[in-house]
Amino acid sequence: MRPLTELFSKLVEKIRGVEYIDEQTLQEISRELQRSLLKADVPLDMVRAFTDTAVRRIREERPPPGIPVKDFVIYVIYQELVKLLGGEAEPDLKLPKRPYVIMLLGVEGSGKTTTAAKIALFYIKRGLKVGVVETDTIRPAAYDQLKQLAERVGARFYGERDGNDAVGIARRGLEQMKGVDLVLVDTAGRHKNEQSLLEEVKAIYDAIKPDEVMLVVDATVGRQAAAQAEAFMKYVPIHSVAITKMDSTARGGGALAAVAKTGARVKFIGVGEGVDEIEPFSPRKFVARVLGMGDLETLVERVKAVFEEEEVLEELESGRLDLLTFKKQIDALLKLGPLSKVLELLPGTLASKISDEQIELSQKNLRRWRAILSSMTEEELRDPSILNASRIRRIAIGAGVTPKDVKDMLKVYESMKKMSKVLRRQYRLGARGVRLQ
Repeated sequence: MRPLTELFSKLVEKIRGVEYIDEQTLQEISRELQRSLLKADVPLDMVRAFTDTAVRRIREERPPPGIPVKDFVIYVIYQELVKLLGGEAEPDLKLPKRPYVIMLLGVEGSGKTTTAAKIALFYIKRGLKVGVVETDTIRPAAYDQLKQLAERVGARFYGERDGNDAVGIARRGLEQMKGVDLVLVDTAGRHKNEQSLLEEVKAIYDAIKPDEVMLVVDATVGRQAAAQAEAFMKYVPIHSVAITKMDSTARGGGALAAVAKTGARVKFIGVGEGVDEIEPFSPRKFVARVLGMGDLETLVERVKAVFEEEEVLEELESGRLDLLTFKKQIDALLKLGPLSKVLELLPGTLASKISDEQIELSQKNLRRWRAILSSMTEEELRDPSILNASRIRRIAIGAGVTPKDVKDMLKVYESMKKMSKVLRRQYRLGARGVRLQ
């Protein structure tokens, strides 16, 4: 997602940097907007329609009282980008029946198998029982890959290592999934020719009659995502789309726009290689992040979910902030993933103040502190006041660091005591339902 953010945040900076918006400035903004969209691989006809609409609105509509023209221009661009990527509607993640069957399809290399595991984990974290079925009889490693991923995320698995009847495997797989809330059926993405792939997909669809068909598309294909969607749509209905590798390319914008044009709705986006790096796709939140406006709502939700899992918030509310709680906080922060991804959720004005070097240093510090805390006894974790020079030396040796590193961490811990009020305030904001303005 960062390549897209880099493209559009420059445009936002340019708009905020002008003294006033006259016709010449508006034309410059229009050209810059077109360049950004084309670099994101958005189809040319969509780029023209988008900029024509945005420029017309900026000319004809008046900003609300008290809103600077520059901010109104950014707001119009934000609204039109949301429309371009599918509109205001949020993805429906509820399962209307049990078991609910989702059939995943896509071309070779799109990331279907990994996406199956990511979606499985997404719902497992929400308390559901999930099963995955591997029907790919073409790619030799597909069976082992999904089996290993299923074991890793805690999903039930069915496949036949030496099977060659994809339709039969799909049928038998569903029969083995009694008591499961959600079943994800992975299909092949490689055949000798495209026609064979499409015919097999239709045969599986007719045999198991899934509740939802999800097309998995690699973001790097850009506008070609529409051609993939349309090809499959001739054989089976496409109810939803998952776009993978959104973290690695600006062309993901083209994939999103192209898919939206077909009428299919993007449900999930992959934002990293880890099995937990998948997000429900919200055009509103996505565009806010791309424009550097941040997504504080998602950040609060994500932090709250992880800290609740570790029971950290409960301890903070009760005032029990010792090194054991500090250790749980660090574990929770590490579970959020790379700090660079967390910082993408902050408004651009905040995130821009933190350099890549600072981010990397912070990530290293978290891992170092985790090692230090793991070298302490429970008594030391619960009562840091007993940490004298000899204990600090022992802890440093056990963690492979210097005594100064241990002392530096203890200083941070003392600062965290003061910061606990801020964390409680963020939690309460999340509980009341923060909305991006």
